[in-house]
Formats: sequence, C-alpha cells, structure tokens
Amino acid sequence: MHGPALSGWLLVVVCAASGAYCLQRVRSSSGAERRAAGGEAVMGFGMAAMALPAAALTTPAWSWALYAGVFAIAALQALGCAVRHGGHHLHHLVGSLAMVYMAVAMAAAPGAPAEHGSAHGGVTAAGGVPLLTGALLTYYGVYVLRSGARLVPGAAPAGGGDARAGAVVVAAGPELTLVCRLSMALAMLAMLLTL
Repeated sequence: MHGPALSGWLLVVVCAASGAYCLQRVRSSSGAERRAAGGEAVMGFGMAAMALPAAALTTPAWSWALYAGVFAIAALQALGCAVRHGGHHLHHLVGSLAMVYMAVAMAAAPGAPAEHGSAHGGVTAAGGVPLLTGALLTYYGVYVLRSGARLVPGAAPAGGGDARAGAVVVAAGPELTLVCRLSMALAMLAMLLTL
C-alpha cells in the first residue's frame, strides 16, 4: 500500500493483533463461530502482510497474485457460507473481494508512483477503479459507523439505577469480537484510502 511508513506499521500492528485474537477465538469456539473466526484471522493476517511498508520489505511481483488467489478462495468460501447462512458472511464476502481488488490494483501498477496516477487497463496507480474504490469506501465507512454505534453503552437509567452503569467496563466476549471487526474495518478503510 502507498502512504507513510508509520501509518503502514500501525496498520500492521492492528491487523496482526486482530488476526491473533481471531485465532484465539478459533481455539475457544466451535461450529459457525469457529469458521467465522478463522476467516477473520486470515483477513487480519492478510491485511497485516499487505500493509507492510514498502521500505521495510521489497514485495516480489508474484506476491500480489498470491494475495489475490488466497482471498479469491476466501471469497468463494464466504459466498458458500453466505448462501447457506447469510448474515455476517456477506461482510466476509465483501472483505475478501475487497482484498482481491486491492491485490489486483497493486499488481497492475507495480512500482508505479501513486502521484502520477498513470492508467493501466482502467486501473490507476492512485487507487484502482475510482467508482469501485468509492463504493468500497462507502461500504466500510457505513460499517464502521454502525459497528461503532453498537459499542456505545446505553444511557444510564434515571433515578438511581446500577452504580456501575456509568463505569468503564473492559470489553470481553462479544464486545471484544466487535472491536476486532471494527478495527479490521477501519484498517480496510485506511488501506483503500492509500491504495
């Protein structure tokens, strides 16, 4: 991805931490939750690898094809799960397809400076296909806002409710899973912005 090295390293850390948490969820869950956690772990580690700053690692030309292939397989799996179960698997499908798109966009312009925006078959080095990039940015922007709103605690009950209602509670379980998904969605937004 293009962009400052510091933001690249921050994305690497956030995505790798999300991937590690998802791997822990794989170990502690079963069934559909285990499959979802596995897909999210692949997404987190794949995003971490893709976000590595160019100065830190010279990416071989074939790596973009590898990313595209891995996430195309993940997209097919997410499509199968979405057809059978619906729900959050549709988000996994969009995420996997977004990763394929970013890998193809990066492969189409290897080493091309982002500032020049030179076109390669409809894909520009400054951001791929603008309409598709804009659609993905909109999707992830809405997803981030909706997920963030679900994390906001409800208002404290009037008239002496629970004394802990306004206290800060450390997230665990479903809340931490939502934070993990929110972190990866924010990272996807940042990656699309710097594509």
